[in-house]
Amino acid sequence: MTGPAARAFLGVEASATGRRWVGPSPEEDRLAEAMAQTTRLPLALCRTLVRRGVPASDAESFLAPALRDLLPDPLTLKDMAPAAARLLQAVARRERIAIFADYDVDGGSSAALLIVWLRALGRSATLYIPDRIDEGYGPNVPAMQALAEAHDLILCVDCGTLSHEPIAAAKGADVVVLDHHLGAETLPPALAVVNPNRQDEDGALGHLCAASVVFLLLVEANRRLRAEGVQGPDLMAMLDLVALATVADVAPLTGVNRALVRQGLKVMARRERPGLVALADVARMKTAPNSYALGFLLGPRVNAGGRIGQADLGARLLSTEDPREAQALAERLDQLNTERREIEARVREEALAQAEARGISGPLVWAAAEGWHPGVVGIVAARLKEATNRPAVVIGFENGIGKGSGRSIAGVDLGASIHRVAHEGLLLKGGGHRMAAGLTVEEGRLEAAMERLGELLARQGAAEAGPADLRLDGLLMPSAATAEFVEQIDSAGPYGAGAAAPRFALADQRVTCRRMGDKHMRLTIGGAEGRLEAVAFGCFDGPLGPLLESGGAGRFHLAGRLEIDTWGGSARVQMRLEDAARA
Repeated sequence: MTGPAARAFLGVEASATGRRWVGPSPEEDRLAEAMAQTTRLPLALCRTLVRRGVPASDAESFLAPALRDLLPDPLTLKDMAPAAARLLQAVARRERIAIFADYDVDGGSSAALLIVWLRALGRSATLYIPDRIDEGYGPNVPAMQALAEAHDLILCVDCGTLSHEPIAAAKGADVVVLDHHLGAETLPPALAVVNPNRQDEDGALGHLCAASVVFLLLVEANRRLRAEGVQGPDLMAMLDLVALATVADVAPLTGVNRALVRQGLKVMARRERPGLVALADVARMKTAPNSYALGFLLGPRVNAGGRIGQADLGARLLSTEDPREAQALAERLDQLNTERREIEARVREEALAQAEARGISGPLVWAAAEGWHPGVVGIVAARLKEATNRPAVVIGFENGIGKGSGRSIAGVDLGASIHRVAHEGLLLKGGGHRMAAGLTVEEGRLEAAMERLGELLARQGAAEAGPADLRLDGLLMPSAATAEFVEQIDSAGPYGAGAAAPRFALADQRVTCRRMGDKHMRLTIGGAEGRLEAVAFGCFDGPLGPLLESGGAGRFHLAGRLEIDTWGGSARVQMRLEDAARA
């Protein structure tokens, strides 16, 4: 029982971060113990599998997912057949191909997949990525007209589903859209629109990112080449790009996504792609690739070019074969990412203050101001969402036009709501996914648009959420947090969106704290009976750091996730601390 009537885990009703701790239910404990007896797997791993909804009969296949069993037939997606045929026709006839890509990791990875595949067949393509500030998201009429004049085929990746007018303007060229954003009632006048989130799709593959849609196109293209006796490029070697895009675009790590990322991490560990090798090195990534590294070390750096620098840097990095070019691009992106963090910190502070002044108990938390950089509004919206457990929108204005980004909470479809507000005329444009969306709004319609968006979100229960419960997978002693234990837990990964890493509690522990810079803290947990090192990143941005620092000789219940830390060349287990409460 995990609802309000269940007793809070360790009696923690309101932690340092204001959350109620919820542990495994008696039923989950029973199922885990039964699975351990049936499968002979470690009990901690069985608890993780039960939390993921895996029955004992599927445990073995879940721990070793086979991509061949989970990868869908590409032809289940509408328009896949004409898209693959047109791509192969362009290759066979040596036609001029252009790739119009979004400026984020998913767009850059999608473009890189196509460039690498074409290169293996002795072909090339023109890469075009719009400037976030000057052109905004997606195809625009001038760009598409110019590309159509010089190319026979334009592939729009991670964009294009709502671009009716720009695609109509691409006269003289065929346009194929490879996307995953929510579609409208009508499709643009393209030769093919391959998108699992078209309104006439059944939604079974709606969790795929754009790079996965592109990958399926290449699977179908290779299948057709094979039928003609031609060996296509090695697609398995490209799964590192699919994995990066899937994690960075916060696609749920379930089903085929999990298999794609798991295999992609193995490919990335071989360090064969110059761009990812250079990026991992400048990011000082010391461990084998994992979903955390993709989401928090590599992804933000690839994104940095599109956010505040040159939009095509990320795609060029991911597709280059030249190690020297890769090194130069990676260093530039690392520098831009540092600048992005500084800009983000300022906007985050101002946006949070504005949102709190407006009120954060309603169905929507939002903030808007002149001069906020459009490249960081999405990140800041995510921070507001995390701080308030409410859908959040942050908008930066310039010359009366605001470009904004939103992030949602579980169970609330933000993309559909923003699309409806745009359809009603309160936004210049808007759309996206359930969990993330973008919009453009005139300053004079801002208040009305946000009020209407709040009404639509309230109908989905957005105003009813309190501080999110902290779900815990069990209780540990510091001495039980061994490398073997962490490896057992990691075998059920990779973890990320839709598949949270197991989180454990340490009860009634003494801690020794020491600051790392202004915002972070290192801790030693326990004593003679067993010790565990821990790190709390960003804990002084909220109440967690001050609570622990002022604890003196007091004792705490602690909650976090376990990982192998290889800092300094030696491997040891540490906890990434997320929450605490006085014992």
